[in-house]
Amino acid sequence: MFDSALRRLIDPPLNRAGRALAQRGILADHVTLAGLGLGLLAALMLAADLPAWLALVPVAASRIADGLDGAIARATRKTDFGGYLDIACDFAFYGAIPLAFVIRDPAANAIAGAFVLFAFYVNAASFLGYAVMAEKRGMRSRAQGEKSLFYAAGLLEGTETIAFFVALCLWPQHFAPLAWGFGALCLLTALARILGARRQFGIRS
Repeated sequence: MFDSALRRLIDPPLNRAGRALAQRGILADHVTLAGLGLGLLAALMLAADLPAWLALVPVAASRIADGLDGAIARATRKTDFGGYLDIACDFAFYGAIPLAFVIRDPAANAIAGAFVLFAFYVNAASFLGYAVMAEKRGMRSRAQGEKSLFYAAGLLEGTETIAFFVALCLWPQHFAPLAWGFGALCLLTALARILGARRQFGIRS
């Protein structure tokens, strides 16, 4: 919901940093993989029952890398594989954090964790399915910045997901209610996107 507004604030500094890194020969795909590695490190820290707030450092670094990889690609050459790798790594990170909390305290978190992962799965399917149909029709949007695939806006997007993860790291004892609430909003987002897809794609053009 807030991604479009946030892009206008963060894209200029990211693009400057991306150009500087590109000039030093740093590749976008390597930054994408580094971002995933940092995100998985955060998940390992949480699963190992370390103080949850410590995971905020690799979480933040991971998301900075997630912004920098696109900036580097724009400064050099965007590839379809780069876009594909980026979205695959994003979803791997998104799944790893709730899983880490389930491992951290299965008795308290397992059911809520399973629910939020189910909600992530449904929301991801609605998002990626929409992107496939949009590409088939030649649809384009730059509302979330320059992307390799069509980003259908929704109630919950990347900004809200990161805010959710930050809240989990700050208040890990409240994982279950936070996960139930966020999962419900994910399903609402998916439903709204499906209804939008019905309006957009339901009649052949």
